[in-house]
Amino acid sequence: MHIPDGYLSPSTCAGLCAASAPFWYVSLRRLKRALHTRLVPLLSVFAAFSFIVMMFNLPLPGGTTGHAVGVAVAAIVLGPAASILAISTALVIQAIFFGDGGITAIGANCFNMAIIGSLVAWAVYRLISGRAPIESPRRVIAAAFAGYLSINVAALAAAVEFGIQPMLFHDASGAPLYAPYPLHIAIPAMMIGHLTVAGLAELVITAGVVAYLQRADPGLLLNTAPGATADPRTSGWTSTKPLWIALAVLMVLTPLGILAAGSAWGEWSPEDFTNPSARTEIATASRNAAPPVNAPAGMQRLASFWTAPMPRYAPPFLKSASFGYLLSALAGTGLTILVFLFAGWILNRQ
Repeated sequence: MHIPDGYLSPSTCAGLCAASAPFWYVSLRRLKRALHTRLVPLLSVFAAFSFIVMMFNLPLPGGTTGHAVGVAVAAIVLGPAASILAISTALVIQAIFFGDGGITAIGANCFNMAIIGSLVAWAVYRLISGRAPIESPRRVIAAAFAGYLSINVAALAAAVEFGIQPMLFHDASGAPLYAPYPLHIAIPAMMIGHLTVAGLAELVITAGVVAYLQRADPGLLLNTAPGATADPRTSGWTSTKPLWIALAVLMVLTPLGILAAGSAWGEWSPEDFTNPSARTEIATASRNAAPPVNAPAGMQRLASFWTAPMPRYAPPFLKSASFGYLLSALAGTGLTILVFLFAGWILNRQ
């Protein structure tokens, strides 16, 4: 679901970045007072959780891969505003340092996963959970639906953005300039895998974390539970220690994320369009519609817009793919913490 550079036209990227900007602004305004105090540890841990979860690639129908996002958990615990900032931070770090998602497409990826995902998860959770007690099984069910629907609506948004490119942006001969597949191919290709596998992964993760927090720290669920009561704990670095321990376990397991064969739909490199085996994989994943003989011209032009220091979570100075993946997980988590510590420091000075 991470849209690379070259798959969306510059005008599409600019439009989605402009659409995201008001949500970032409002979220920062709402969180400004709390960002330098109790909220920094929670923002850090859930942004890092999202970063790590997205490194676990899952095999999807058609030979592609996908992943959970962790956005619903963030929205349920932090609320939509903080979730938007947390997931956006994870996505920006992924794009800049690891080449997971394009620099030009940061606005699009944040709009789909951070903004749409957070708002859908929060709305569904609130609607289903109602005013149920914090410890109610109804909240676990609400979390499950929130996770499943949030990632699927985000995937649908990405599929539509892919699918409108050939219709809106093509050369004089009608050849697509950016993403090559129209809506009737892009939507099924994206949605089948998310409806059947990635969505279920998000469902299990979200429901599992909420069920755990109901027993371990119910106070963390109060942000999106108006009228409910629980024993609120101080949400500092010490009180979030169990969450960091769980995150550390996930980091150790991240090399499992590279076991799934294939690449995500719509994340092929320009070279894949001229590689016979890659072309077969692209066609198979795209309802047997053959890809263009060469990568679209606009894609070729923008694909090299940015070269990440650790592309595809594979530091070039390491020969071991597994260790490189683990090192990338550690680096990404560290960068996430630094971002929120720095933001808190800046706001505290102000």
